[in-house]
Amino acid sequence: MSRRPGQAVRSVLLILLFNCVAWWEFGELKPLKAVIIAALAVHFLVFLVVPQLKKSGERTTGQLTRLSNGACILGYGRLFMWLELLIIILLAVFGGLSVVRNIVNGVTAYLFIFVLDLTGVIRLAVSSKQVKPPMYILLMFTWYIPVVNSLVLRRFYKLARSEYRFEQAKFDLDDMRVESQICKTHYPILMVHGIFFRDWQIFNYWGRIPRELVKNGAMVFYGSQQSSNSIARSAEELAAQIKTIAENTGAGKVNIIAHSKGGLDCRYAVSRLGMDKYVASLTTINTPHRGCAWVDNVLEKAPKGLAEWLDNRYNKLFTRLGDRDPHFLVGVRELTAASCAKFNAETPDMPNVRYCSVMSRMVTPWAAGFPLNIGYFLGKKFDRRGNDGLVGVESGLYGSRTMMIPDTRKRGISHGDVIDLMRENIDGYDVREFYVDIVKELKDCGL
Repeated sequence: MSRRPGQAVRSVLLILLFNCVAWWEFGELKPLKAVIIAALAVHFLVFLVVPQLKKSGERTTGQLTRLSNGACILGYGRLFMWLELLIIILLAVFGGLSVVRNIVNGVTAYLFIFVLDLTGVIRLAVSSKQVKPPMYILLMFTWYIPVVNSLVLRRFYKLARSEYRFEQAKFDLDDMRVESQICKTHYPILMVHGIFFRDWQIFNYWGRIPRELVKNGAMVFYGSQQSSNSIARSAEELAAQIKTIAENTGAGKVNIIAHSKGGLDCRYAVSRLGMDKYVASLTTINTPHRGCAWVDNVLEKAPKGLAEWLDNRYNKLFTRLGDRDPHFLVGVRELTAASCAKFNAETPDMPNVRYCSVMSRMVTPWAAGFPLNIGYFLGKKFDRRGNDGLVGVESGLYGSRTMMIPDTRKRGISHGDVIDLMRENIDGYDVREFYVDIVKELKDCGL
C-alpha cells in the first residue's frame, strides 16, 4: 500500500477519462479521440479489478489483498474528489467552456469518482475487520454532503491502511519465530467459552486468537458446553470433553484457558469432578469468581414475570441453535455474589494444578457497546477498582497468581475485548499477542 512509481501516470490517465467531455470538442480527429476514450475506459475498468500489483516477497492473504486494493481505490477516489473540483474551477475560468458543458463535464467526472469510491467501500466491506457497521451507516447519511463525505471516506481509508500494516507486521513477526514454535506446549490447550455463547464453527467465540496460537505451535480444542446452565451441569459436559482430549491426544492432561463463567465451570470440574488428574493448568480470563454484585441488584428488582419471559425466550432460541436443555435464569443466578461465595467455600483450588486469574477493566463506557456499557454503569458503585462491563476487578482477580491487563490510554479493555469478540485492533493492546504470551509462559513452565 506504499506509493509506487507510475501513480502519477495512472492519475493523469484517469483524469483524462473523467474530463473527456471537456476536451472532446478541442481540435479535430474525433475518431481518434473516441479510440483514446475507449482505451482510457478499459484502463479504468482494469484499475477497478487490479488497482495495484503485489510487492515482490510480500506475504498476504485473499482478505488482505482485497483490503489493500480497496484502500488503494478509495485513496484515488478521495484524491480525485478534490482534484476534480480544482479542474472544474480552472475550466470555468480559463477553459472557454460553456456553463452547460462545464456542468456536464463535472457531473460525468463525479460519476466516475462515485464508482471509484463505491468500489473501494465495497471491497472494504468484505475484507476489513476494523471498519465497523456504524461507519457504513454514517457514510450512508453523509455520502452526498460535500466535505463531510470526504472526511468520512478519509476515516475509512486510514482504518484500512492501519489494519493492513498491522496484519503485515503480524506476518513478519510470525515468520521470525516460526521455527521456535513458542506456543507448542507439552499439553494441548482447551479454550472454554463463557455464558450466553456457544462454540460455533462459523463465528469463533475467541476471534482471531486460536489461529494465532496454532500458527505458533499450539494444539487447540474447545469446551463445547451449552451456552447457559448451572455450573455443575456445564462442568459435567466439560469433564467429558477434558477426558476425551487428554486420552485421544495421548497427552494425558490439558491446559485450560476459560473466559467468564467458563472459569467457574472449569474450577468445579477440576475440584469436584476429579478432573485435576487431567488438568495441568487453569487460566481464567475475566471470570466472576466472587460474583457480579450488580447482577444481585438487577435480579432483586426485576419483575418476576419479565425474568421468566426472558428465560423462556432464551431457552427456546438456544435450543434451536443447538443446546440440549439451556437454562438462562439458572446460569445467571449462579453469578450472584452470595452464590459465588458459597461456591468458593466448596470449591478449593487443587494443589497439583497451576492456577492463574487474569482481569481487565473499562476506562470509559465507550470502550464497549450494549449491553456492556450499561453493565459498566450498573457495576460502578459496587466495584471499587472498576469493572469490564460485567465483572468487577476484585471479583476477577482470584487466587495466589493473578494478572491485571494494563489499561489502554483511551478506553481500557472490556469483557468482550479480552476474547477478541469484535476482532478490533486496539491501540496499546494486541489481544492475539497477549494470548501468545500466556501460552508461551505455560510452555516455559513445562506445561
